[in-house]
Parts: sequence; C-alpha cells; structure tokens
Amino acid sequence: MTVLRQRMTEDMQVRNLSPHTQASYLQQVSLFARYFRMSPDALTPEHIRTYQIYLTNEKRLAPNSIHTAVAALRFLYRITLKKDWTFGEDIPLPKKPQKLPVVLSPEEVVHFLSCVDCNKHRVILTTCYAAGLRISEAVRLKAAPIDSARMVVRVEQGKSRKDRYVIAYQRSSQAAAVAHERSKQKS
Repeated sequence: MTVLRQRMTEDMQVRNLSPHTQASYLQQVSLFARYFRMSPDALTPEHIRTYQIYLTNEKRLAPNSIHTAVAALRFLYRITLKKDWTFGEDIPLPKKPQKLPVVLSPEEVVHFLSCVDCNKHRVILTTCYAAGLRISEAVRLKAAPIDSARMVVRVEQGKSRKDRYVIAYQRSSQAAAVAHERSKQKS
C-alpha cells in the first residue's frame, strides 16, 4: 500500500466514513491514477477536468457515477493532500437529472400486496411501504421499535448511520403487532 493510499484511508477512518464509501473512494482514485499512469499528488485540476471529460464522453458514465468519482477526488485533494484549490470551479460536479419517483396507485398497491401469500411477508411489505422505509432499513427492522401507541417506527442506523422516526399507519402497525405476537407464541 502506498503512503498516499494509507493516508487517505486513515483520513476516511478518522471521519468515520462507511467501509463502502472508503472502498469506493479508493477505487475511484486508483482508476484516476491508472488513467494517467501517474501518482495523484503529481496531477492538477486540468488532469481532473480531462478525466471528467473521459468519464462523460468515452466511458459514458451516468451523472451519479461521475459524482462518486468527483467526490473521491475532492476528498483526496482537499483533505488528504490539503490543496487550496477552488473546488467548486476546479472540480465541478455534474448536474443530476431530476426524476420523479414511480408512484403506484392505491389499487396497484393493494393488488401487489394481495399477491403475497405469507401473512408475515405481507405485514413486512405493508409496513415498509406505508412508512417509506429503505430496503437496508427494512431488513434490519425488528418488531420492538414499532410503537403502536405513538404510531411511529424507530429506524436505527439508517442511511448515513442516522436514527430516525417514521410514521406508522394504524392498519400496518396493528398487523405488525399481531404478527409479532404470533411469532412469539411459536417460539
């Protein structure tokens, strides 16, 4: 491991970045260095601009993928190498398209949930949909954080490792409580 890579890894660990973010940033910096066949500390904002054009025009990456590469390079140059560049101008972020999410009609939601045969799975999906949980939050959800009295669900260590409360709807909350009681009786 090079000294620069070790330093960047330590800088990310000190800032408590997730292991996934650390691996992603290291990969992006490595790809950047390989493209120019030079150490990143010898490269300039003009090299970064050339690399962004390469990612956009030749690799045809999506704006989100380019955003990840730019975020990694900004971290490297701002934090690890302590460059005093004007990052907004020297390393610009690509504009992301604003897309509306696909929203199912109430009939489509009912039809989808009615296709789920297992009551336990239907309760889980209903709770997740009604509360707007992310998949990563849903897989870690337990019955205990569902507060039927206050009609909230406590999501622990969700996105960016933050805790939050989401509104639980009465029908999904009651169904979850019944499913939890049944599972306790079986064990």
